[in-house]
Amino acid sequence: MENRRSLFSLSLIFVFMINSAIATPVTYNVASLGAKADGKTDSTKAFLSAWAKACASMNPSVIYVPAGTFFLRDVVFSGPCKSNAITFRIAGTLVAPSDYRVIGNAANWIFFHHVNGVTISGGILDGQGTALWACKASHGESCPSGATTLSFSDSNNIVVSGLASLNSQMFHIVINDCQNVQMQGVRVSASGNSPNTDGIHVQMSSGVTILNSKIATGDDCISIGPGTSNLWIESVACGPGHGISIGSLGKEQEEAGVQNVTVKTVTFTGTQNGLRIKSWGRPSTGFARNILFQHATMVNVENPIIIDQHYCPDNKGCPGQVSGVQISDVTYEDIHGTSATEVAVKFDCSPEHPCSEIKLEDVKLTYKNQAAESSCSHADGTTGGVVQPTSCL
Repeated sequence: MENRRSLFSLSLIFVFMINSAIATPVTYNVASLGAKADGKTDSTKAFLSAWAKACASMNPSVIYVPAGTFFLRDVVFSGPCKSNAITFRIAGTLVAPSDYRVIGNAANWIFFHHVNGVTISGGILDGQGTALWACKASHGESCPSGATTLSFSDSNNIVVSGLASLNSQMFHIVINDCQNVQMQGVRVSASGNSPNTDGIHVQMSSGVTILNSKIATGDDCISIGPGTSNLWIESVACGPGHGISIGSLGKEQEEAGVQNVTVKTVTFTGTQNGLRIKSWGRPSTGFARNILFQHATMVNVENPIIIDQHYCPDNKGCPGQVSGVQISDVTYEDIHGTSATEVAVKFDCSPEHPCSEIKLEDVKLTYKNQAAESSCSHADGTTGGVVQPTSCL
């Protein structure tokens, strides 16, 4: 009897799985709900209407954005939803207000909060940030800080595929407090002098993968904030920009660490930094450990390999103090190319918490066709294979 009951339960589960797998997604076309592809008419309500329908449905849903340009104000897509399979299929372009004051003081332009199983496929997000950058260049802090183009917070099982982000006001894409996020074929584009336009920023998240992406912007191509673990970055081209940065860490006294990060098969072209770890020069419980940088190509990069534990913008809040962030178990393997400055490898670590277990393996960096130099302060580690410039560890 028990066996029969177990078999019956299993068969019910199997039937449920089959039904779920073959459930046909319901499609909600934003144009059918009032969105206009003229780049001028406010389509925010139509997008929210499509989201409300998809979120209330127990079936998988597709929110379809046809070809054309759709004007959107700042918008929040909130969960939890009844379905854990909602896809935005974007054939067109979403454009932010050209007047930066409209959304400039909103933290985000397009914000997903507390969602599960959302996919964004294709499309262009145009943040129209150039006027705000000009304001910041001439008027500084009197301008709005600007909105992040696309942000996910407190969300799980997210996929972003084939999306382009242009001219964000501030950060292009932010992943905050999320689990299991896959980004692939993402293209980020903004001027090399655009301020605070990080390409992809990850913090307080685990299980994030960034693949096959091309990032050109005015700040970090990818920035990795506190509380990030199990992050995989592969096949990314960066430039212009400030490189791939872990940090800045240690801004807060009590801070979650960064661990289990892999960055491989990446190319940096004309960037300020290549592979960077940076922390504030002040006390903190933060850390960075178990980091692998592998198969990186540098083309005329100012700081190809750098650890900077004396970050102190405008010399405020940290002069005379030392970083409490502990950096350990960092491997640089098969890193080659050209440095735009004489010092291609710089480890400027905390005197109180020196960097430990730094490994350099098969590193070859040149400066003007000559051997580059390395500089170490409070750093300990090992080398293997050919290492140029000569290691100072």
